[in-house]
Amino acid sequence: MPKANLLVIRGVDQGARHELDEEEVTIGRGFKNRLRILDTEMSRNHAMIHFDDGAFIFSDRNSSNGSFVNGLQVKSHRLISGDQIQIGQTTLLFTEVVEARKPVPVDLLPEHVDDRSQIVGSVSHDAARKLLERSVAVPKDQTAQTLANLRLLYRISEETVSSSLSIDQLLQRILDTTLQAVGADRGCMLVVNTKTGKLEPRAVNLGGAVDLSARMPVSRSIVDYVLKHGQGVRTSDARADSRFGEAASIRRENIREAMCVPMPGRYELMGVIYVDTTLPPTAARPDGETTKFNDDVLSLMAAIGRQAALAVEDHRYQDAYLKAERLAAIGQTIAIISHDIKNILQGVRGGSYLIDMGLQKHDEDLVSQGWKIVEKNQDRIYNLVMDMLTFSTERQPKLDMASVNGVVADVVELIRTRAEELSIQLNYRPKEPLPLTMFDAEGVHRAVLNIVGNALDAVEAQDEGVVEISTGQTDDGTEVWVDIADNGSGIPEEQLATLFSLFESTKGARGTGLGLAVSQKIMREHGGDIVVESELNRGSRFRLIWPCVDEEGRAAKRK
Repeated sequence: MPKANLLVIRGVDQGARHELDEEEVTIGRGFKNRLRILDTEMSRNHAMIHFDDGAFIFSDRNSSNGSFVNGLQVKSHRLISGDQIQIGQTTLLFTEVVEARKPVPVDLLPEHVDDRSQIVGSVSHDAARKLLERSVAVPKDQTAQTLANLRLLYRISEETVSSSLSIDQLLQRILDTTLQAVGADRGCMLVVNTKTGKLEPRAVNLGGAVDLSARMPVSRSIVDYVLKHGQGVRTSDARADSRFGEAASIRRENIREAMCVPMPGRYELMGVIYVDTTLPPTAARPDGETTKFNDDVLSLMAAIGRQAALAVEDHRYQDAYLKAERLAAIGQTIAIISHDIKNILQGVRGGSYLIDMGLQKHDEDLVSQGWKIVEKNQDRIYNLVMDMLTFSTERQPKLDMASVNGVVADVVELIRTRAEELSIQLNYRPKEPLPLTMFDAEGVHRAVLNIVGNALDAVEAQDEGVVEISTGQTDDGTEVWVDIADNGSGIPEEQLATLFSLFESTKGARGTGLGLAVSQKIMREHGGDIVVESELNRGSRFRLIWPCVDEEGRAAKRK
């Protein structure tokens, strides 16, 4: 079954991945789309992707703003791996999932005393580079081949840098291209396993229809020579090489010529590339026939080996980098969350102590005081867990027709008791009437609650602290908003750039750095954002704004 992936590399759902198969996939803002993206510049039924005649076909469905593939506007386009689809403000990367080929065993044959073949040429990496960088003043009969070689190397370099393929798929593509370029019949890439230190086949091409149960013969003595000296080699008559012994598979393969080059990375050898030519078992090599491989071809192979090595090395660096980043993020998360949980537990312990004391003394006021402390810390740990869950999962908002004023009123009611305890003036000024709109009420409730909680923290330590909450709609009626303003100390300009970064908190040890990041994520899931205005010693204003849409997913018309 054909499979492919769509990765959102830009837009409200950035980082989301969607799998494609033979089923038709419709794309748009409407509820009935299999792939629903809440992009305000996308039509309700914007585009579709279907599988036909061995390929995935992208089609625009008469959208308002059109569809683009690789920067060109299209009505229909046959997708290939690496294509970038732009619809509205969203960019999707299309990647075909290529099933791994059945692994072909490779035998490194032992050396024999009677070795009739001989190495007739060798080249170092520096020599290969100098050869390919020769002056353009070459004989006319060589000009075409030189340009072809340069084009090949450029193509492989581009593939290595920009390809979205896995390392095995990329190496297979480089090997297949190499065989065509040098005129070899078969080939393989043997890459050093970083854990075992042994060579392992990562890409194999046996050329045409072959028995996959057969093993591809590769001379160990040639491979060892290449690994030891770091030089590419070619053999004159591999069919007569006694290292192949009397194995029936070798006689059947009838190896004629072979080349093997190293894959030198920046700091170590990544492996080798081996290619050869063969004749049918009944064919004989004509006397006086010239060899297919020469030193120029060997130099080209050496340059390809370098590019393949860099591809392997970069892939390993990327894996190591991602692993290191992941471990660092886990460590940072544990450290910050553990500190916050410790503070919560201390609060629970203090409340439990008062409850225990009140029970012993039969003092209901003391029990009630202790229970309030426990209840408050229960809310803190609940909010912490919910923020972690919200930020860690990719999800589509659960959209329903709801009242923005009603949701914000619930937040105000929930937070009013805390404001009174802190002697903070809490004002709520909703715009009436504000039309019903389609949004995730629970998500917006959490986003508003986080921002209001931060506003209370900002004015907690000052006299006559004021937090004002208001709702409204843009003048053209296309968006709704919630404003949370405070008269606190404001946010320094240098902190504004990292305000919504994960684990970046302006509250020091009192904050986890999750609340603002979660609130922004919720807004962007709705196709909106959070706008911040702040002035030192004058306070801050946070505006949560998102598109106003009806129950069909249609954006409100401009007034």
